[in-house]
Amino acid sequence: MKNGLQLISHEADEEPSPAATPTPVSDDDLLDAYSRAVISVADRVSASVVNIEVQKGGRGPNLSLFSPEQSGNGSGFIFTPDGFILTNSHVVHRMTKINATLADGRTFPAELIGDDPDSDLAVVRIHAPNLVASTLGDSSTIRPGQLVIAIGNPYGFQTTVTAGVVSALGRTLRTNSGRLIDSIIQTDAALNPGNSGGPLVTSRGEVIGVNTAVILPAQGICFAIAINTAKFVASRLIKDGRVRRSYIGVGGQNVPLHRRVVRFHDLATESGILVVSVETDSPAYRAGLRVDDLIVAFDNQPVRGIDDLHKLLSEEKVGVKTPLVIIRASEKRNIEIVPAESKTRSGG
Repeated sequence: MKNGLQLISHEADEEPSPAATPTPVSDDDLLDAYSRAVISVADRVSASVVNIEVQKGGRGPNLSLFSPEQSGNGSGFIFTPDGFILTNSHVVHRMTKINATLADGRTFPAELIGDDPDSDLAVVRIHAPNLVASTLGDSSTIRPGQLVIAIGNPYGFQTTVTAGVVSALGRTLRTNSGRLIDSIIQTDAALNPGNSGGPLVTSRGEVIGVNTAVILPAQGICFAIAINTAKFVASRLIKDGRVRRSYIGVGGQNVPLHRRVVRFHDLATESGILVVSVETDSPAYRAGLRVDDLIVAFDNQPVRGIDDLHKLLSEEKVGVKTPLVIIRASEKRNIEIVPAESKTRSGG
């Protein structure tokens, strides 16, 4: 005990060592580190980025006639060593000829493997030696403010590199088919026409998004589809050539519900879908839905509008008898409906 007290007393008498003074980091050092990060990513990822040139039209059914030709370009990136390339659906949709030019200048014809307008994603494939595949990251781990780099071919200027940050997460974006895509990444890395389909990459060189859209004439408001969404869609496109979703066959519009109707029926939503049309021989037609019915729930989930219904009409619902709640002439009705497989339509 005495030795212990003496030891404590001895240590207490010692002069405390001065705290180490951190070496200040200059602005030049920070900028150099930033530049090195961007350069490193560009060197590692550019080899997997391709310029996609597309063409639509050509000789028509009558061999003496030609339909008007349309051409354009976009971007994509190789994500497997055997030549599978991710891009946007709106780049290749309904195009009759697709070519992919690599960063080293080689050009190859590309085969359309699958196209999903509902997620604005597509997969094409080239057969070529010595391909460099990009590394796919995990978009659930990124944070606002994080450095990101976009690589693509705006206006045909191949392997153009821009840098910025993740501006926001969890945005939604409506595709040309009318469906909403969730988990969209907003960035201020500059994008222009031709960047569509190119990769959005972290400072570690991992692809965390597929560049897809800009808001014009705004500056610095650009969007990318999260790579976790793209992984799911790409796997389905490679396996089946499409992403299976269900539909019920109604055209509708979002409408508010009268408060008395909400209170009387104890509804979990204050809006719903007004049915304005029912497709003949569709699941809705067979279930007895009528024009002017109000859809307020599907599969025991409240339906506030068309976007809610789209989210619930998943692949798992194809051919499955599912409860549907409607309001008809102020009367609440519970019916059963069997959704069928969608052939990509903008309605429910």
